Amino acid sequence: MKAILTSLLLACTAMAVGQTLPTDSVAGEVQHIRELTVSGRRPANSVLASKPIQQMDRDELEHLGLQTLADAVKHFAGASVRDYGGIGGMKTVSVRNLGAHHTAVSYDGITVSNTQAGQIDIGRYSLDNVQTLSLSLGDAQNQLQTARHYASAGVLSIETERPHFADGQNQRLFLRLRGGSFGLIAPSLRYWQRLGQRTSLAVNGGYMRADGIYPFTLVNGKNKTRERRINSDVYSWQGEANLFHHFADSSQLALKAYWFYSERGLPGSVILYNNRSRERLWDEDFFAQASYAKRFSSQWRMQARLKYSHTWNRYEDTDVKYQGGKQTDVDRQDEFYASGTVGWTPLAALTLSLAEDIAYNTLRNNVVTGSDLQPAQPRRLTSLTALAIRYKPTSRLDISADLVATYATERVNTDHRPADRHRWSPAVAFSYRLLGSEALYLRAMLKNTFRLPTFNDLYYRRMGNTGLRPERASEYNVGITWSGRPFRHIKYLSLTLDAYHNDVTDKIVAFPTTYVWRMANFGKVKINGIDATIAMEAPLWGDRMSIAATAAYTWQRAVDKLERSSSYGKQLPYTPEQSGSASLTLRNPYVNIGYSLTAQGRRWSSTQNTSEYELDGYAEHTLTLSRQFAIGRHRLLDIRASVYNLTARRYEIIKYYPMPERSWSLTGTLHL
Repeated sequence: MKAILTSLLLACTAMAVGQTLPTDSVAGEVQHIRELTVSGRRPANSVLASKPIQQMDRDELEHLGLQTLADAVKHFAGASVRDYGGIGGMKTVSVRNLGAHHTAVSYDGITVSNTQAGQIDIGRYSLDNVQTLSLSLGDAQNQLQTARHYASAGVLSIETERPHFADGQNQRLFLRLRGGSFGLIAPSLRYWQRLGQRTSLAVNGGYMRADGIYPFTLVNGKNKTRERRINSDVYSWQGEANLFHHFADSSQLALKAYWFYSERGLPGSVILYNNRSRERLWDEDFFAQASYAKRFSSQWRMQARLKYSHTWNRYEDTDVKYQGGKQTDVDRQDEFYASGTVGWTPLAALTLSLAEDIAYNTLRNNVVTGSDLQPAQPRRLTSLTALAIRYKPTSRLDISADLVATYATERVNTDHRPADRHRWSPAVAFSYRLLGSEALYLRAMLKNTFRLPTFNDLYYRRMGNTGLRPERASEYNVGITWSGRPFRHIKYLSLTLDAYHNDVTDKIVAFPTTYVWRMANFGKVKINGIDATIAMEAPLWGDRMSIAATAAYTWQRAVDKLERSSSYGKQLPYTPEQSGSASLTLRNPYVNIGYSLTAQGRRWSSTQNTSEYELDGYAEHTLTLSRQFAIGRHRLLDIRASVYNLTARRYEIIKYYPMPERSWSLTGTLHL
């Protein structure tokens, strides 16, 4: 925009100098020209991208009063969050019903991994220091991303806030205290320090505890009783340190160390009057990562990443069915990870990149498997190579393609070792601007991905099957997007509409055999759907008041297509045909108001789509009031109050796991 305005100014100046003054003009007289204001807004990335992408920034997350990462993800079209209820319950995300194993979770550009279970519990991540949260189909739309991103069917990207200072500032401190229903108390702090002209430090820390005891209604035929959810308590500590440095040659280095520890109860299923659960889980997660980016010239760029992570968890279940009355599983995972990406732009319209990832994963536990009844202690070496090409011959056409090569080999202590795996996964996408004068785009995408069997799939007790094949997925997407300003009093209006078809073959499922359950490649799934989003913002009172609104809608039909299956043609479990979300934010000088809604239609907890397994649809409303107060010249106090499930709707996301009814939270943040 600055370049456009500068060009206009130079052109006007040249015209004025080149003109001959009228004969009645006064030489040297100052000529007053009416002021001209030129304004515009670049279309959002969700409109420009050739692959569907949705994003929420820090301002939107704060004003809507969203408590957890899982709450935010529920507002993305096509995203499904499995929530087992309670503050301590596990929460995983799946994109367009491809499964949590196909969805990568990226934290500041590097994927969070769990080779043992293959899915990430997003409930453990705080929103306190999140700058942007985005969900992309295909990959993260970044030419210098890792090969793991290219290899994923969808990427949930978490980008944390980097330190920024006003003139004369060298440090900033943020103190936050959040309290609420069910014994919730969560103090946290963030500290930023300028260590030099090019170096800054950010330290974050927080503690959270909640008893998680909330009331719910238990329905047994015509009888209804009020019960209390138990064993849903959680205690967690989280700390993070970041160091950022900009070198004189414009290269950048980012270092991060992260630590998380929690103890929590796992609220079990509530079946009739059995509300007892004695399962406990202890988690500890540590990782250190480094990212280095450098631009060698206008043609060559590179980015390198290193990461080491260690995960420890302990699971206990107290029950008379176990020998000694208790079962204890202890798992330790380690990962050594390196990634390098090189980008080359030989022509203005052509960019190529090559990414190489190497990961070495180990699992040590006390779970025996195989005929020799000893822990498998698997070790896996994985190589991912991604070649990506982007061609943009005109301002209206954008074409991209990538090819991912995967190689994985494993070693185990038992006598059963899976065969080495080799796989090629191609993808292609394009975006075309249909009208030169309007931000109206047509886009399409085709992508093939797969996921390796997890260590649990291969080795867990007697269920594991080392002969499993990788689970394969194909994604097809076609959509149309538009962004503009159809009315003068609207800042912007953007619309996206995407239709998609997904195929999943060799789906890995637990299948009953003669004596025990066993993992097998047994499933075949076809998924058809439509995702639609809308976003707008309009001023109401000059710059003092504005209103912003968003909405997302998903229609999805995901069915079992295995012909010999008794559930052939039936909707997959926990997949509503219709779901959606909406938000409304009113900003003003007095009290900012945020309202959000998430809703799902009816679902079934089994592939047998009968009334016995049917779950009613629901809508959950959240209302948030917030205001910022000035304390002196350089101190600010933010106060935010939120009410969740405003209508106290009784519902379940997973059958027999009741969700909380109405609850509240109060948050205060002091900026120093």
